Amino acid sequence: MNIIRGLANLQHALRHDACADACALTIGNFDGVHRGHQAMLALLNNEARHRGVPSCVMTFEPHPRDYFAGRHHKPELAPARIATLRDKLAELRRCGVDRCVVLPFNEKLASLPAQAFIDEVLVGALGVKYVLVGDDFRFGAQRQGDYAMLDAAGMARGFDVARMQSYEVHGLRVSSSAVRDALGAGRMNDVAALLGRPYSISGHVVHGRKLGRQLAESAPGRGDGFRTLNLRFSHWKPAASGIFAVHVHGLRDDPAEPPLPGVANLGVRPSLDPDDVNGGRVLLETHCLDWPQALRAELGRHRADGEAYGKIVRVELLHKLHDELKYDSLDALTTGIARDCDDARAFFASLPSQAYAQTHRQTTRDRI
Repeated sequence: MNIIRGLANLQHALRHDACADACALTIGNFDGVHRGHQAMLALLNNEARHRGVPSCVMTFEPHPRDYFAGRHHKPELAPARIATLRDKLAELRRCGVDRCVVLPFNEKLASLPAQAFIDEVLVGALGVKYVLVGDDFRFGAQRQGDYAMLDAAGMARGFDVARMQSYEVHGLRVSSSAVRDALGAGRMNDVAALLGRPYSISGHVVHGRKLGRQLAESAPGRGDGFRTLNLRFSHWKPAASGIFAVHVHGLRDDPAEPPLPGVANLGVRPSLDPDDVNGGRVLLETHCLDWPQALRAELGRHRADGEAYGKIVRVELLHKLHDELKYDSLDALTTGIARDCDDARAFFASLPSQAYAQTHRQTTRDRI
C-alpha cells in the first residue's frame, strides 16, 4: 500500500506516476478498521477493479474531534482512540487498499469550504472516478457538505458516488463508538466480534525505568523479576486501559511460531516515582509469562542484556483482569504483579489447548 502524507506529497506523487491520476476513493477516520469498515473497503476494492483504477482511502491525523477539542481548550471532547495511526495503516493494508492519503487535520483543512474540497481535493488532486461514503458522511467547513451535494457534484463532474448503509451484527450497528464502549468496559470478546479479530496494539520496544529487574529480589522463584517490553505512545488517548492477559507477536524470527502469552498494563501507570521516565504518557508494559530460553539466548547475542529494544512487536489484548492500580511500595507492586501473572495463567489454562490460537479469529467474528 502506498502511503501519502499531505496534499503536497500527493501532488508530488502524481507528477511522478502517470497512472496515479485517478482512483476509487472512500473518506473517513477509520478508527479501529472494524467490520463495517472492512465491508466498505471490500466494496471499494471491487469498484476500483471494475474501473481499472487503484483503491484509495483518505483519512485524517489527528482525528478531527482531537483538533477541535484542542482549539477550544476542551480536552474532554477528544474521543478515546481505538488505534494508533501505525495500526490503522496496517489494517488498511491487510484489507487490500492500494493507496492511503493521510491529511493533517488543521486550520486550513477545517476551514476549507465543501465545494472547494470537491474541486481542489477530490477532482483536482485525486481525479476521483468513484467515491464511496458512509450513511452519516459530512465534509467541508462547518460540515456543510453532505451526500446530496457530493452526488450532485459527481453528476456534474463525471464521477460516481455511492453511499453504504450501516453494517450490523446480530441486529447491532457496528461502529467505532460501539468498539470504544466495549473497550472501555473491558468486554474484549465483544471487541473482537466487532473488529473481526482480537484487539491489538503494536509499536517499537523502548527503554523503561528497568523496575522489573529490581523486583527480582522481591519475587522468590522469579530470578528475572518481571522484565517488560515497553511500548510508549505520544498524544494518544486509548479507549482501553488496565491490566490484560495478552499474546505477544513479533519476538520470534519465524512468524509461524505461536505467540508468547503474557500480562500487560496499558495506561499511564500510576507511579511510585514522581520523576518516572514515562512522564505521564501512555505506556503498554508487557511481561511474557514463559520467555523461552532459546529466544532469550538469541536476543542476548544480538541485543545488550537480552532485551528487544527497537524491535516492533504486536500485543493482542485478550482478557481484562482489572483496572490500573497504584501500589504504595515495591513489595506491594511485586505481590500485585505476581497475582496478575497467576490470573493470566489461569485464563490461558481455561482455553482449549489448541483451539484458541487456531480459531479465535474466526469464532469471535460471530460473538457479540
